[in-house]
Amino acid sequence: MTSILLAAPATEPLSLAEAKGFLRVETDDDDALIAALIVAARLHVEAQTQLALITQRWRLVFDCWPRHGRIDVRPAPLKTVSAARVFDAAGNAHPIDTQAFVPDVGASMLAFMPWSVPLPTRIAAGIEIDVTVGFGDAAADVPEPLRQAIRMLAAHWYDNRGLIAADAGSAVMPTGVAALVAPYRMLSL
Repeated sequence: MTSILLAAPATEPLSLAEAKGFLRVETDDDDALIAALIVAARLHVEAQTQLALITQRWRLVFDCWPRHGRIDVRPAPLKTVSAARVFDAAGNAHPIDTQAFVPDVGASMLAFMPWSVPLPTRIAAGIEIDVTVGFGDAAADVPEPLRQAIRMLAAHWYDNRGLIAADAGSAVMPTGVAALVAPYRMLSL
């Protein structure tokens, strides 16, 4: 499965003012840098957890349907399915009724009856499913430990702008960030 970002979050889980307050920065000189660090920290936390913190739209691409009729949606958490299609050998898209999928938002999974969906005849990337994922549209919807991890990571990167040697140990990543993120990691079994 390949996941392709269609629509990035409209906002960040941490505002520039919140980050500047946490960093104790009173001037506007580094606003662009701090804003970039917020985005980078969010992306890092999302990569570590396989979660979308703020509402986003993604396209899931498959070569064929899973035999067991279950699709784990990553990034999670799943909110809705907006479109689905299969492709024929000529590359033409054929829509699938989204009602063929039963979203299990708690498990961030789509269930379907494998015999009820049409088979793609394109040899690769024959199936596309568009989903909306994320905790919500506002920063307040994001679990506070993940927001704190973003604060700490952005502060760490703000204070340590140079290259750090790989053998520097804990200087590479604050230990507290890993501890805050760990309970939210989506593990594959």
